[in-house]
Amino acid sequence: MAVQALDAGRPSIDWQKWALPAALIAVAYCLIPAYASSYLVQAILLPFLALSLAAVGLNLLTGYCGQLSLGSSAFMAVGAFAAYNFNLRVEGLPLAATMILAGISAAGIGVVFGLPSLRLRGFYLAVSTLAAQFFVQWALTKFGWFSNYNPSGVISAPRLTVAGFSLDGATGRYLLSVTTVIVLTALVWRLVNSATGRNFIAVRDNETAARVIGVPVLQTKLLAFAISSFIIGVAGVLWAFTYLSTVEPAGFNLDRSFQILFIIIIGGLASMRGAFLGAAFIVVFPLLLSRIGAFAFAGLFDSGVLDMSQRIVLGALIIIFLIAEPSGLSALFDRLKRRIGSRSS
Repeated sequence: MAVQALDAGRPSIDWQKWALPAALIAVAYCLIPAYASSYLVQAILLPFLALSLAAVGLNLLTGYCGQLSLGSSAFMAVGAFAAYNFNLRVEGLPLAATMILAGISAAGIGVVFGLPSLRLRGFYLAVSTLAAQFFVQWALTKFGWFSNYNPSGVISAPRLTVAGFSLDGATGRYLLSVTTVIVLTALVWRLVNSATGRNFIAVRDNETAARVIGVPVLQTKLLAFAISSFIIGVAGVLWAFTYLSTVEPAGFNLDRSFQILFIIIIGGLASMRGAFLGAAFIVVFPLLLSRIGAFAFAGLFDSGVLDMSQRIVLGALIIIFLIAEPSGLSALFDRLKRRIGSRSS
């Protein structure tokens, strides 16, 4: 009887809820390293993982806390160049410590440029975050110390090793990226389901009401900027070290910030799953358009026309999709799941 009472007091585990994440983790660690081609890993999975992590960070700030930012690319640049300099100037620093310090550096810059959120909201806050984009890019170009006085301003990724094991190959870089993304995404998921996450949502929905019920609005905003910038800074490390291997300040321009913003809008605001669905759309769909265009019109138009046509088609499809499903791919996924569930029952 005591055992039965103890079992009754334990919370039941929703196996259906965890089945899909467990299956995806199994695929990520077992099937992909064993069977994925080098092209699939380097051209699709590595940028997908880095952009997904950046989208998770921005979604925490914009989707959950309601603070619109256009400086994501700047925080990615801070993370990438900080990791490069920590690795260069601190001998024997482990890779994990390098990434954490790079994230902390990005978090510090994020807090500084998040201070206007204490007075500004909405569009005006988004415009103010552009200062981070322009300032960081100017500083990285102006001061050669950040790129170790390389005349071109380009930094090269160091050798990636963990506990003596080299991760310089495609599979090693993929495993580093996917592990980092899984760990940080799990931590963010725990955060948004905690009291801090509820404070973020309260500030997003109504700042005045949040202040009345005792939410520390100013601290909550700055905390959101700090955590978001930390995650985006680590995403910048993955983008520079595992995907590109070399990077320059111009690689983290305003277009990258808009790309990350489009990812969370397409995927769905305030949704962890939406960050990954939106990143998959942004990374994979242009490649499909490129292949289709090259196959169908290679002999009729030059590459410049094809590239511009792909951008027009992608932009038009994004607009059409957002009109048809403004809540993003995450809401569409939930609708399809409910429909399949109703048919099976």
